[in-house]
Amino acid sequence: MSAQGRRRPSLLLTAVGIGIAALDVWLVIPEDVPTYSLVFSSIACAALTCRRRLPFLTVLATIPGFFVGWSQLAAMIALGFLAYRKGMHWQTWVGAGLVVACRFTLWPWSGMLALDWRQHVLDLIYGLIVAGMPVVLALLILARKDLSSRLAELDASRDRERRMHARAVRADERARLAREMHDVVSHEVTLIAMQANTLECARSPEAVDAAAENIRQLSTRTLDELRNLVGVLRSSADEELPAPRLTDLGTLVRDVDMPVRLKVDNVPDTLPTQLSSAAFRTVQEALTNVHKHAPGAAATVQVMLEDGTLHVEVRNDPPCGPSRSLPSGGHGLTGLAERALRLDGTFHARSTDDGGFEVRADYPVPG
Repeated sequence: MSAQGRRRPSLLLTAVGIGIAALDVWLVIPEDVPTYSLVFSSIACAALTCRRRLPFLTVLATIPGFFVGWSQLAAMIALGFLAYRKGMHWQTWVGAGLVVACRFTLWPWSGMLALDWRQHVLDLIYGLIVAGMPVVLALLILARKDLSSRLAELDASRDRERRMHARAVRADERARLAREMHDVVSHEVTLIAMQANTLECARSPEAVDAAAENIRQLSTRTLDELRNLVGVLRSSADEELPAPRLTDLGTLVRDVDMPVRLKVDNVPDTLPTQLSSAAFRTVQEALTNVHKHAPGAAATVQVMLEDGTLHVEVRNDPPCGPSRSLPSGGHGLTGLAERALRLDGTFHARSTDDGGFEVRADYPVPG
């Protein structure tokens, strides 16, 4: 809204206030009114034009007209604007005290002294009402304005929280999908690369055919898993990602082209899906790293449930074969650490004293 648009309601409100105050004076003023009473009453009505810029001085300007004249409503209006602008300020209390005094004290003094104590008590009560009414109304308006402002801030804060929560959910979902795609693609593509090396070194037609068949099977399986992941991404429903279980470890160990010793102790088939999948992915990523960084090395996989904790350990011997140039972005171990953290577990990866490598994850089992 422009400044001119905001000024129009203010001018209209000022004109209405002055008109009501002047009408109040005109209706109660007697015929034989002293000149000074009429002058002070008129000044009190005209002073309302300064109620916004000088609210306290406006109240002071209405006091003489209220005391010796009939500008009671002008004083009440000025006091209400003062309370609205200043709130519980000392100026508000001073203005209210002056209005009470004007209503309680009569002019001329002789008329006040002629009243009995009952009339004085009534005048004091009326004075408190006359001063308290505009102050209370102004404070109620201020409280409503403050409440509306706080509600607007609360709504804005809730909107920000909803947006932040939505971003956090999307980020968490993207991270989860990234971990799954990394685990699937990294393991399967590493096996394909190993079979490609085998194909390159093959000397007989039978070995060439076997390596090519393995590459074909691995490629097909990789495409199927990627297709499932993409299907989940495109689906509008709240579908779960494909989750392998510890019961698939036997198939995983048989498919890898390396000697692996697998030992599973006291692990039930009723483990939670999320926990079983995390343990499987830990073994899968560890074996993938053995393929990449320790060619020719044997690995030992041990999975056991002890004291309410699922222990997963993968240890490999030092590399004993020719080194292979396979890319590594370092995201695998980071993803495993994130999985363990999400399940309130721990993850450790370190080099062993004999030149091998050890990956260990511990997951607490609920219940």
